[in-house]
Amino acid sequence: MQPTLSVQNLSIEYQARRGRVQAIRNVSFDVDKGEALALIGESGSGKTTLGLGIVQLLPGTAKITQGTAVYHRNGKTFDTLKLKGKALREFRWKECAMVFQSALNSLNPVLRIADQFADTSKAHGYVQGRALEERARQLLAFVRLDPERVWKAFPHELSGGMRQRILIALGLLLEPQLLILDEPTTALDILTQRNIMDVLKELRQRLEFSLIFISHDLSLAAELADRVATVYAGKIVETADVVALFKEPTHPYTIGLINAVPTLRGAQEDLTSIPGSPPDLIELPTGCKFHPRCPLADARCQATEPELEEIKFGHQVACWNWQSAREALGKIKTGYVTRDA
Repeated sequence: MQPTLSVQNLSIEYQARRGRVQAIRNVSFDVDKGEALALIGESGSGKTTLGLGIVQLLPGTAKITQGTAVYHRNGKTFDTLKLKGKALREFRWKECAMVFQSALNSLNPVLRIADQFADTSKAHGYVQGRALEERARQLLAFVRLDPERVWKAFPHELSGGMRQRILIALGLLLEPQLLILDEPTTALDILTQRNIMDVLKELRQRLEFSLIFISHDLSLAAELADRVATVYAGKIVETADVVALFKEPTHPYTIGLINAVPTLRGAQEDLTSIPGSPPDLIELPTGCKFHPRCPLADARCQATEPELEEIKFGHQVACWNWQSAREALGKIKTGYVTRDA
């Protein structure tokens, strides 16, 4: 079966006064039909740029220097990075929708929720009138909102969690095959985060769409994703099934991320932060970009950057010292994955 989206050798740069910001560097990954892929990493690692590049919503200072993003659905196959004009507009909502983290900024403050659904539907030649209202109310019910309350409301009359769920419903209006979520629970309380996670899991089961989930919250990624990719300095450094990655992480950066966050169950342990800071994406270090912060770095790490290597079926890592990483860096916390292994 062909993947819904296949990204190959994608590189994206921003032009800055000091030089070229290498935001995404030769990234490749697939998202299968109905699969949820989580992109995790620190702020500034390139996760959002990757999502924006797929739907061609990058700012004017950005440039895609190489790569493809091939989309498959119902016999249709095309490179999303080559779409222009009407074809690009249709892809952005009918085939792939993106939900951003700031719900209040994404909704028009002077339009009622009903009008925002109507504008989106009209712009893409979708249903109108009673058919649109029935479809929208169904989606609002799917995301656990009362349609009678929110349909005629303005965005400022709703809470942050309600607005975020409205954006998810609006993103699913045209029945896209791929949904990209960029930090959908940022600035929301823990109960609202839990509600949104439950909503997303229910919607995936009902509608069977693929999902790219961008987050720096490892617990949310462990809860929602089928597969996880760790992003560092604009490159994927480890990818695996969610259970394998959280129970047997191999890259020193992934191990550091897991050990830097407390868990709610298990023995009480001291937190261990990752030393140093993320690298300057204009003047990247030589070799492995993580080597200035890595306790296992050696001369080879400083000289040559490793590429992703498959160490087990479906588990890839870009590290010269992956075989000794877990033993050298200590016991790994395993309190994230609540599903059966």
